[in-house]
Amino acid sequence: MDINYFKEYYTLERSHWWFTARKNILESQIHKLVTTSSLKILNIGVATGSTSEMLSKYGEVTSVEFDHECCEFLRSELKMEVIEGSITELPFQSHTFDLICAFDVVEHVEDHEKAVLEMKRVCKSQGTVFCTVPAFSFLWSQHDDVNHHIRRYTGREFSTLFSNSGKITYSTYFNFFLFLPVACFRLFSRILPFAIKRKGAGSDFTLNGSAIFSNLFYKIFNSENVLLQRQYSLPFGISYLLIWKKN
Repeated sequence: MDINYFKEYYTLERSHWWFTARKNILESQIHKLVTTSSLKILNIGVATGSTSEMLSKYGEVTSVEFDHECCEFLRSELKMEVIEGSITELPFQSHTFDLICAFDVVEHVEDHEKAVLEMKRVCKSQGTVFCTVPAFSFLWSQHDDVNHHIRRYTGREFSTLFSNSGKITYSTYFNFFLFLPVACFRLFSRILPFAIKRKGAGSDFTLNGSAIFSNLFYKIFNSENVLLQRQYSLPFGISYLLIWKKN
């Protein structure tokens, strides 16, 4: 993550319609998984800490972040404890955590097979791994370049990484209702990249937009939560989530 972007990211994680709706969706799934308030939770790729703050309601959270500057920001600005480390070499003993979260992390990793094996390794027996990733390579745009993505996934591609040592208990695409407008925008931005005005580091999150549209997009995206809480599997979307339970 570029240094300027992670500073923008702190505000975005707490105010942008995409992040706030996504956090509601993630928390709804976490709430269904929680059976005790004493869970040991590992949150990998915490960025500027919003998801760790959310997860702290459900147990003891250990936060891991790869980016050194981001770690320094969390320690100095938020007084948040964070371990600087890689998802491919997690500095923990095997069978340590009840719940392992990696929200939009695995797409940044070249050796994604090793990343998944590491999450499985540090997961307790009957523990859970919960991941989200961006979907469909044809949606690739400047947004992916700015965020240092290596790939986007189909559901089948990502599920294959979790095909042994446990069971996928729920998986689905999400950001389904906004798929068509987002896909059209991404394709347009690839054809005419200079026609799109972005601020700051240049991700889609920094696009100028009115409060009216932001509120509308939030409501549309957040409305999917009704379906996801009932564990419907949506046929396509901008992102993909997967919950896996260890044998």
